[in-house]
Amino acid sequence: MNLLTILLQAAPNTGKSSWMNIVFILLLVVIFWLFFIRPQSKRAKEQAKFRNELKKGDKVVTIGGFHGRIVEVKETTVMLSIAPDMTVEIEKSALVQNSSQVGQN
Repeated sequence: MNLLTILLQAAPNTGKSSWMNIVFILLLVVIFWLFFIRPQSKRAKEQAKFRNELKKGDKVVTIGGFHGRIVEVKETTVMLSIAPDMTVEIEKSALVQNSSQVGQN
């Protein structure tokens, strides 16, 4: 019982402690937003922009690793030439930009 009394007396009962906890939680939320949520939404916007700007002749890579050139663009799919005389229909959501061709025409 004596130990409990000593621990309770040592605990600060000021309002300053609760404000510090609130500030700390808000700081964690801001850091989480800056390092996780914001970059992810930026990447998602870039991917959406890339997929909306697809045109015939663009070089792309599928998420499965196939490299090809776009032959035809439809609303939600593209026709992709992956070899001579071989075209496949791929969902736009399964395409990523060919990083080796970024900045080149």
